[in-house]
Amino acid sequence: MGNPKAKSEKRKCIILAIETSCDETAVAIFSQEHGLLASEISSQIPLHRPYGGVVPEVASRNHLEMVEPLISVALEKSGVAISRIDAFAATSGPGLASSLLVGSSVAKGLAVAARKPYQAINHIEGHLLSPFLETPDAISPNIALVVSGGHTLLVDVTAPGHYHLLGSTLDDAAGEAFDKVAKMLGLPYPGGPEIDRVAKTGNPKRFDFPRSMLHSGDFKFSFSGLKTSVRYLLPTLQQNDLADVCASFQEAVVDVLVAKTIAAARASARKLISVSGGVAQNSRLREKMIATGLEVRFAAGKFCADNAAMIAHVAAQKFERGQFSPLDEEIDPNLKLDWLTKIPSGP
Repeated sequence: MGNPKAKSEKRKCIILAIETSCDETAVAIFSQEHGLLASEISSQIPLHRPYGGVVPEVASRNHLEMVEPLISVALEKSGVAISRIDAFAATSGPGLASSLLVGSSVAKGLAVAARKPYQAINHIEGHLLSPFLETPDAISPNIALVVSGGHTLLVDVTAPGHYHLLGSTLDDAAGEAFDKVAKMLGLPYPGGPEIDRVAKTGNPKRFDFPRSMLHSGDFKFSFSGLKTSVRYLLPTLQQNDLADVCASFQEAVVDVLVAKTIAAARASARKLISVSGGVAQNSRLREKMIATGLEVRFAAGKFCADNAAMIAHVAAQKFERGQFSPLDEEIDPNLKLDWLTKIPSGP
């Protein structure tokens, strides 16, 4: 008959993951038993700042230069021999095709050489579960706000691998709007942190920017109209208006994000909210989310931007369920997450 207790025990694994979806080269080693053992990131911000945005050719070339040294550093810091790695994972999408190819090719090569499984991981799922990366407890049911440069999503999370899409953006993602408005205002790349910094001394009520789709009756977002409002205002601005514009723009974005997230939590009867993605670092978003009085769990600051720790974390969840990827699985720059059900109901 066997030992029932032994059957119920989870198999512990050690994952080496690579993240190269955009302009950050990252490698992490994650143990189901001991947690995150190493997380290395090489930022390309200085390389892309002169261009005001990410240049794909520059990004992929830098990934090629940095990925192997980062793997060596991660293995050394973790104290784990490569022979002890149980699976090799990489982001397979969404992202820049030339960047994704670097990480996935290296991970596949390592998997073949070590005769271990390969796992293709969705970047969005990495962000989605990142608020639980360092928590000892299981991933609790929650309403997740994933808000970054490429995505603005509200998701009802039942358990790892069980996600219901509630709503997404119809145009620009919130982080994209931050970056584009910052560029209009002459602020350096990346624009989101710059707007947050400048807004701290501004008046958020000075300019009455639109809260698009705030009362749309669903969980969809739109930020292109807000961006256009800022553009129309530019010719009338004085030099000392910058802080007020930043504060007013930021307030408009945050008001919509918070209101829709709270409405989704109430409609789904969830007591926990999680917030992840690059925009989750925004100080005003954190302040207003906490002020709601609901239980809110943010991804740690070091896991908000692109990182391999969140990819390894998801890979460990999949390893536990026996989910692996064929070596011929291709990257997909427009990869979508497999939503179980799309819930059309609104607040």
